[in-house]
Amino acid sequence: MKTQNTAILAALAIGLGAVPAMAQPCELKIGSMGPMSGGAAQWGLAMDGAAQLAAAEANAEGGLKVGDKRCHVTVVPYDSKYTADGAAAGANAFASQDIKFIIGPVGAPEATGIKPVAARNGQIAWNASFAKDALATKYPLMFHMGPGPGAWADSVIKEALKHFKITSVALIAPNDQGGTDIVSVDEIAYKDNGIKTTSEYYQRGTTNFAPIITRLLAAHPDAVDTASSPPGDAGVIVKQLRLAGFTGPIGRNGGPGTAEILKVSGGLDVLKDFYWYESQPPNTPQMRAIDEEYKKLLGKDQVFGTSLWGNLPGARMTLKAITNAGTIDDVEKVAAELRKLPVDDPNMGKGLWAGMKQFGIAQELMFPFGVGIIKDGKDLGVVRVEPKL
Repeated sequence: MKTQNTAILAALAIGLGAVPAMAQPCELKIGSMGPMSGGAAQWGLAMDGAAQLAAAEANAEGGLKVGDKRCHVTVVPYDSKYTADGAAAGANAFASQDIKFIIGPVGAPEATGIKPVAARNGQIAWNASFAKDALATKYPLMFHMGPGPGAWADSVIKEALKHFKITSVALIAPNDQGGTDIVSVDEIAYKDNGIKTTSEYYQRGTTNFAPIITRLLAAHPDAVDTASSPPGDAGVIVKQLRLAGFTGPIGRNGGPGTAEILKVSGGLDVLKDFYWYESQPPNTPQMRAIDEEYKKLLGKDQVFGTSLWGNLPGARMTLKAITNAGTIDDVEKVAAELRKLPVDDPNMGKGLWAGMKQFGIAQELMFPFGVGIIKDGKDLGVVRVEPKL
């Protein structure tokens, strides 16, 4: 009897041992990173929203295909607070959870913090900063959501000049790399268009810009450009500029966020005359379909503006590269497949792999972008600009 029981137990063990191998659940965790609190929260939450939507798309198909498995994709968010230390800590926190793929971070300080840490951890990451060193050949696992103002500031200024008389401009931005890098490039673009420039910088966390605005307006600029000030900060700056009596056009040559600026500043009647860079031309059914899909798959409205649209292709392409590589473990193999992918998004359309000229590495997405104009309190819409190297 003992021998018979032993044989039965052995048979059961063999049979049960086969079940986990066949039914082993596959879960892929990806990280989303950016400032999810504070004045730049819209950008970080938009990064997370893009990762969440890409994951939901994969899960709606029964999971992401990886070899002969279907993997359920979950997103783990991390608030990197727009700081280098925050992004570095986030990369390490993800590594402790065996998360190898990161959608984010957003700003230049965060990009500075994450690059060496993600390289050491063997993580693919997508930063969206406009830093002059957003990419580097020594960080081949770092990818870039889109180009900085060197690629589009001139187009924004030229469109603005069709609507507003501008011979001088004052730029205002945070006093860190996220501000100084962008302002220095914007200044070149303005000067190339015959416009004189002055600049002012503020400490992140500032809520009362009145002293800075007083100094800024002492130069009597025709226009003020909020450059890369986070949307929440820019909204306050606009409001305080108008309260101080400034009536000229206000520009934004440093990143999307018009919806948040309108909300914080008090609306079209306060903003009055405004020109801005839009990371995507939003006036197409294909772009608006992203918001419809977001609500369908995630059960809530997309409230992060066009920033989410710009982050979505990188998130989608990361998952596609994982499928093509057939692995969630071999990061180098996934990166190799990612570099091979055509830049062709179902909503954004065709784009280019850029970055070689500026960074020496072509790991930057470039899609058509837009220039928006508000004049006399009326939204004139967004003009489409095609990408070019």
